Amino acid sequence: MKVDDALLTKLEKLSFLKVSADKREDIIEQLSEIVSFVDNLSELDTDGVDDNFAMNDEATMLREDKASCSTDINDNILKNAPQSADHFFIVPKIIE
Repeated sequence: MKVDDALLTKLEKLSFLKVSADKREDIIEQLSEIVSFVDNLSELDTDGVDDNFAMNDEATMLREDKASCSTDINDNILKNAPQSADHFFIVPKIIE
């Protein structure tokens, strides 16, 4: 697969992102390297490999779900907010 300006434009549209004109060539080059790496993976011979080689019948061990609250984390997050009160963000009213 060849990554060119047309493909990058299509990817921009699908991802709702905009790539600036000065970075387009760099992005195209990086995407080309990624695609060529993935193409190398298709050359691997996986004929003798079982489809479930990494899976087993045992369930994944889960941790006990314990609720916890750390006010340090809350305070660190809220100190970056433009406005906050009583451990909540203050935002402009958008619904009348």
